Amino acid sequence: MMELIPAIDLIDGRCVRLTQGDYEKTKVYSENPIDMAKRYADSGVRRLHVVDLDGAKAKEPCNLRVLEQIATATSLDIEWGGGIKSTDALCSAINAGASRVICGSVAVDNRELFAQWLQEYGSHRVILGADVRNGKVATHGWLKDGGVGVEELVESFLPCGLSQLICTDITKDGMMQGPNFPLYKDLQERYPMVNVTLSGGISSMRDIQQAHEMGLRAVIIGKAIYEGSITLNDLEQWLQNV
Repeated sequence: MMELIPAIDLIDGRCVRLTQGDYEKTKVYSENPIDMAKRYADSGVRRLHVVDLDGAKAKEPCNLRVLEQIATATSLDIEWGGGIKSTDALCSAINAGASRVICGSVAVDNRELFAQWLQEYGSHRVILGADVRNGKVATHGWLKDGGVGVEELVESFLPCGLSQLICTDITKDGMMQGPNFPLYKDLQERYPMVNVTLSGGISSMRDIQQAHEMGLRAVIIGKAIYEGSITLNDLEQWLQNV
């Protein structure tokens, strides 16, 4: 069954959403991410995607207290990203309650270190995060062009056991216009040994159904929930019926 993964993006401990990765286009949706996480858990989802946007800019985790509180308040499988640039940061996120850690910029800037993490901590715990804009992976909170394509990045880590990829099409993220389905279909077919998670653009249950029919294994849902085009009841019913 395809996994539905609600997203919480954090700035100053609050739930926010950006539009196309632009920090100047930030909208606050909730002052209480712990309450949001509880509501997601009550709807039947098992996994939560949390991005520390402050950490992504600061190059180190900034909202670990929120992670600790979510992990204490729920039994959700939490995947955490933002500011994971060192082994200390990776360990701090795991110790604070993350089941999985998303690594983006470091996988571009320090491939040897990311490969080491895959081998030492396991591909079940270490996720490659590739945020794509115009065919290239963006880094450092989507502010820099990493100069590498997602396919090249994936292929460089396959020998190290890479098994999880979260790919975000930044041009679709927060636009509520539907995902770049061909991108994800191509990635999943090209790398069947990797669980590819669609991120960016999910706007309706129709999008979720289409992703499911295409054989995708997981989708991240963010703004569509906050804007009400997908409700928690919708998620609950889908999870019960698929």
